[in-house]
Amino acid sequence: MERIVIHECLIHVQSESSCNDGNYTKLQSFISYTFHINSLSGYKHTKLCYSGQKCYRIPEALVKMYGPKVQSLDLSYNELVSLRGMEGFPLLRELVLDNNQLTDSLVLPYLPHLHTLSLNKNCINDIELLITKIIHNLPTLTYLSLLGNKACPNQLSDIDKDEEDYQRYRYYVLHRLPALQFLDSTKVKDSERLEAKLRGQYMKIIRPKHVNLNIAGDAVLQTLTPLPRSVRKPEDHRGAYERCKYRYSGKNSEGNRFISNNDL
Repeated sequence: MERIVIHECLIHVQSESSCNDGNYTKLQSFISYTFHINSLSGYKHTKLCYSGQKCYRIPEALVKMYGPKVQSLDLSYNELVSLRGMEGFPLLRELVLDNNQLTDSLVLPYLPHLHTLSLNKNCINDIELLITKIIHNLPTLTYLSLLGNKACPNQLSDIDKDEEDYQRYRYYVLHRLPALQFLDSTKVKDSERLEAKLRGQYMKIIRPKHVNLNIAGDAVLQTLTPLPRSVRKPEDHRGAYERCKYRYSGKNSEGNRFISNNDL
C-alpha cells in the first residue's frame, strides 16, 4: 500500500521581470510538493512541481527548502534561460524542463541519479553539443525528449523536415547515447539500436556555415557576376590572327575507314 502526502504552499520569490528601476519585487509563487511512501517497501519518492510561474531562473528559496530531498522536479512552462541552482538537487531522478527558453549555452550540472530528462519546446539547436554535456554530466540517463527543438529535426520544429531526417537523428543520438531506452516519445527498438551501432556515426547532420549576402549596391554585382572586373578598351585587344599554313586533308581520320569510294 502506498501513502501519498501532498503539501501545497505559497512562497515569495524575486521576480526578474519587474526590476526596471533596479529593485526586485517579491511575488507569490505556487508550489506543489508531493511525498510518496510505500508502506510495504518503505520506498520514498518526493516530487516538486513549480510550473507556469514565468520565472527566468530557479528561485533560491526553492533550492534551500526542497533541493536536498527532491527526486522529481517539474519546471515546465516557465521562461528559464539558465539552470543555475540545479546543482542543489543532488538526488534528482526525473527533470522536466518543457516550454522554457533554454538554449545551447545551458549548463547541465552533474546529476548522477538522473534517468529522465525532458527538454521539449526549448531553443536548442546543436544536438552534438547537448549530447556531449549529457555524456559528461548525466551518466545514468535512459529517457531523453527533445521534441520542438531545432536539434530534433521533425515537422514539429521544421515543416521542411520529413521522417527520414528524424530517423537519421535517432540513429545518431542512439550511437552517442547507447543506454537510452526512450528517445522523444518512442521506445528504442532493437533494430534501431543495431542500425545506430553500425551506421550511427555517419548520420551526423552538418549544417553549412551562414554566409551573409546582405550586401548593397555594386558590391553584390562584384561578388556574384561572372564577367571580368575591368572593362577593356577597343585598342586593348588580346587576340591575334594570321593565315593558317596547315591544310587538313582527312587522310589519317579514323572515320574515313568506313567511307567507300562510291560514297564520295
